[in-house]
Amino acid sequence: MTRADNLRGAMLMTLSMAGFAVEDMFIKAAAHSLPVGQVMVVMGIAGILTFGLMARRMGEPAFPSGFLAPPLLIRSGFEIGGRLFYALAIALTPLSTTSAILQATPLVVIAGAAILFNERVGWLRWLAVLVGLIGVLVILRPGVAGFSALSLLAVAGMLGFAGRDLATRAAPMRLSNRQLGVIGFAMLGIAGLVILGWTGGARLPDGREAALMLGACTFGIVGYHALTAAMRTGEVAAVTPFRYTRLVFALILAVLLFGERPDAQTLIGAALVVGAGLIGLTIRR
Repeated sequence: MTRADNLRGAMLMTLSMAGFAVEDMFIKAAAHSLPVGQVMVVMGIAGILTFGLMARRMGEPAFPSGFLAPPLLIRSGFEIGGRLFYALAIALTPLSTTSAILQATPLVVIAGAAILFNERVGWLRWLAVLVGLIGVLVILRPGVAGFSALSLLAVAGMLGFAGRDLATRAAPMRLSNRQLGVIGFAMLGIAGLVILGWTGGARLPDGREAALMLGACTFGIVGYHALTAAMRTGEVAAVTPFRYTRLVFALILAVLLFGERPDAQTLIGAALVVGAGLIGLTIRR
């Protein structure tokens, strides 16, 4: 990989994180008047159609024969859990808090890889994991005034996404990014159906609500596509740290559009998580 490849990969990763942050904004806005499960189902269908057509154009089956293999079933289960709880967190808790907690995902993946796959993780990385988890506790502030049990939804979503990433590494079969996109958005739709089955209330959206869902679908698909392109363009160590730009975009949108004012404790916790994540992703021991 050349320096130009790394720069292009970093730009694609930043674009991806901006896309996901805007997607979260549209989901939160749409969930003010529509059931969040309905929004997720629509997004799932849009993603399946988009990536399914892309796969067919490349001569690939949208749903490969190994779709029901145990490793992929485990991955899909974690994906459903992550999507379900994270979507609920976006709808019910401040966007800034939810996004900050999500940044701990790479740290949990590092710890999980050491425990499950016997990957070598030196003491500096373990220290980074510990600091990052302390940062999450600072954001959650359990046992003190200001603690909200709903914030645990973001923690559950983060753990689901970490489990998905670990299960992806354990899966022996090779799938294209387009096929993984189909499967990922299918799991999003299933998670939406679970929520919708619990809450009910689905209805035909008005023009504004339809536009918000279209925005969520568009930016979600763009974000996913840019993410897969980024991971194939530059070196992982050079590109992955730019995942944390998502928090910057999320904080800007939360303040400007939803009137959120993250307090000092939230910002300190977010700084601990991001700093620990950057160290954990870049050090080699």
